[in-house]
Amino acid sequence: MVKNSFISVISQKEKEESQSQGSVEFQVFSFTNKIRRLTLHLELHKKDYLSQRGMRKILGKRQRLLAYLSKKNQVRYKELIGQLNIRETKIR
Repeated sequence: MVKNSFISVISQKEKEESQSQGSVEFQVFSFTNKIRRLTLHLELHKKDYLSQRGMRKILGKRQRLLAYLSKKNQVRYKELIGQLNIRETKIR
């Protein structure tokens, strides 16, 4: 349900794209969901090193996508991290 609501929010903002599931925002959203699920799993299973490795790979992919988005469009980047509560906002 959360996935469908997020897709509808993205599709309203991006009218020029026909597929919103391939967008950077959707990919970051799905990686964030995977990271949150793996975090809960790793709290219970501390010695699951394969899951730790998988999570580090997903974190790296998400970091690269966010870096790409911040260079390409700073407004969309700030909206996305605000919606997903990924990073702490710095007050200037």
